[in-house]
Amino acid sequence: MSDTPREIDALIELMAKLPGLGPRSARRAVLHLIKKRALLLNPLADAMHAVGVSARECLNCGNIGTTEICGICSSEKRATGEICVVEDVADLWAMERSQVFRGRYHVLGGTLSALDAIGPDDLGIPRLVDRVKTEGVTEVILALNATIDGQTTAHYIAEQLEQRVRVTSLAQGVPVGGELDYLDDGTISAALKARKSL
Repeated sequence: MSDTPREIDALIELMAKLPGLGPRSARRAVLHLIKKRALLLNPLADAMHAVGVSARECLNCGNIGTTEICGICSSEKRATGEICVVEDVADLWAMERSQVFRGRYHVLGGTLSALDAIGPDDLGIPRLVDRVKTEGVTEVILALNATIDGQTTAHYIAEQLEQRVRVTSLAQGVPVGGELDYLDDGTISAALKARKSL
C-alpha cells in the first residue's frame, strides 16, 4: 500500500493515462509539478480548467477550437476549393505547422476498421461527401496514415467521391533528411515507385 496521499495518487493515476506516460513517468511529472507549484502546477490547473470549459469540436470539419466553426473553416482565404482529409486533429495540426496547405480540412476521427466495428458513419464520411457537394470543392487530398486501415479508408473515400471531384493523396517515401539504411522496406518500396525526374 502506498504512503502517498490519496489526492496525489489520484493525480498520478490520471497523468499515467496520457499518451507516452506510464506510472513512473507520471509520478516524476507530478513530483516536478508539485516542486514548481507556483510556476507550473497552478497555471497548468487554470489552463486545463479554461480548456475544459471552452474547447469544442468544429461542427464543419472536426478541428478543435473555442467556437462552433473553427477559424480555418470561417476564413474566406481558406476557401480554395481544396479539402485535406486527416485521421485526427493531431494530423491537422501537423499539416498546419508546415504552413504549406492553405485550404480547409476534414477530420475523420479514425479509420475504417471491421475489427473495431468502425464504419463510414462513425467517421463522418457522409458529411465529407455533403461538403464536397455544397462547398464548391475541386480537390480532396487524402492525408491518411500509410497503415492498412488508413489505406482501406482512403480507398473507400476515393470510391465515394469518384466522378464528383479530383481525389489525390500525399506522396510517400523517403523523408527529408532520411537515410536509406534506417528506413523500412515498405518506405523504400513506396519511394522507389513514386520516383520522379530530376
